[in-house]
Amino acid sequence: MSAPRTWLSINPASLCSRNPSQPVNHLRPPSRFTFSGAKTNAAQRLTFTRHTITHLLKSYMAESHSESNSNSDSSLANPNYAEIIVVRHGETEWNLDGRIQGHLDVELNEAGRQQAAAVADRLSKEPNISAVYSSDLKRAFETAQIIATSCGGLEVSKEPDLRERHLGDLQGLVLREAAKVSTKAYQAFLSHSVDQEIPGGGESLDQLYERCTSSLERIGRKHKGERVVVVTHGGVIRTFYKRACPNGRAGGKVLNTSINIFHLSDGDEWTIKSWGDVSHLNRTGVLESGFGGDRTSG
Repeated sequence: MSAPRTWLSINPASLCSRNPSQPVNHLRPPSRFTFSGAKTNAAQRLTFTRHTITHLLKSYMAESHSESNSNSDSSLANPNYAEIIVVRHGETEWNLDGRIQGHLDVELNEAGRQQAAAVADRLSKEPNISAVYSSDLKRAFETAQIIATSCGGLEVSKEPDLRERHLGDLQGLVLREAAKVSTKAYQAFLSHSVDQEIPGGGESLDQLYERCTSSLERIGRKHKGERVVVVTHGGVIRTFYKRACPNGRAGGKVLNTSINIFHLSDGDEWTIKSWGDVSHLNRTGVLESGFGGDRTSG
């Protein structure tokens, strides 16, 4: 008996089940990626080698990334949604040390300022940015000020509800030591219960969700039909991902100054246009630096 033939048919990916490390807009695959052998039976369908399949997949990913970048520069024309460019703050010394920040007010380090300058230069090329909002914590606000200066000297509006999650007794601790230093707080931090607060005044995931998503919705309603920038923190951005994709996989690590674009429409509908874009850091030498932005965010 001859070996079974391999039949490849790549369907459009669901926005919220796609690999978060890849850009998410323009997910329709090119027509050449669907092979059906319409006039043949199963035994006669074309066999594709592993090399061919890998090549096609890589080509598709590269094409999707190219389309993502080219379309992100287009002017916003739809009055029915706000386009919100959400940026994580630049690196701090505490990020570098793996130290939990939460609501503690830590400044950017030199690498973080370089990252902020790189993302600011990138966003200065986006047309029609009408406003810049930021968490009131220094690491976010300084990043936002650098962006706002590059985008025509806009004023930065502080939004305390865009702060990182309050992590209670864990704040100020190095993560790898937290389990020994503050056992109860560390266990609460690792809990999968969304209503679990962290000892020492820390927030539950539900409290964080309500606080930060309500803030972004207020901004979206105020700026419908416009493009705005919001600078915030890794845990907050992951919460935004959860709001847009409640049944999707976790959004993955959120790198410092990564760009994540959300559309907020009438009826409080959220969609993700782009996720985890750090292409502006390719020449800075600080792409992989930083700590947090995933489940250990702080």
